[in-house]
Amino acid sequence: MSEALPAVAWHVSTRSNSNGGSCVEAGPVLDGSRRVAVRDSKDRAAATLVYPVEGWTAFVLGIKDGEFG
Repeated sequence: MSEALPAVAWHVSTRSNSNGGSCVEAGPVLDGSRRVAVRDSKDRAAATLVYPVEGWTAFVLGIKDGEFG
């Protein structure tokens, strides 16, 4: 069962392009829970993933450090 997601301050990835390429949106959940929501901007009605801010930050830093090839 999924919970209703409160408002999110969505931001489109700077790696997304305007011609239908891979598009990811992420942003903080605006309920004070320190969570980050992630979704496919081409299919906003599909599932949204929600992570604790610490996990999301570690993921982003890992990408920047080249941990994922």
